[in-house]
Amino acid sequence: MIEFWPAILIGSLAVYSWKILGYLLPESFSRQKTVVDLANQLTVGLLAALCTVETIGGNQGIAIDSRIPALAVAAILYWRKVPYLVTVLAAAIVAAALRYFLHWA
Repeated sequence: MIEFWPAILIGSLAVYSWKILGYLLPESFSRQKTVVDLANQLTVGLLAALCTVETIGGNQGIAIDSRIPALAVAAILYWRKVPYLVTVLAAAIVAAALRYFLHWA
């Protein structure tokens, strides 16, 4: 476990530096349509990458469990242009409900 701490600290510093950079940039830059579109697409791309890694990553192959319906709910809500946070929360609730009531992994 000790070998992960440098990566965690470096990653934390990188994320924090991006947050500080966001405060230092002028408001006129952060309101440009190109910047807003890039931020929105980057958020979705990171979520898609995380879902892909968690679903088909590892040595076990493709995982067929509560993540698949949760991902389907997230895709439908995103298609309907529901806000990102609501989409993530709804997908998490679906996964949690399936795990609790149906005892899915």
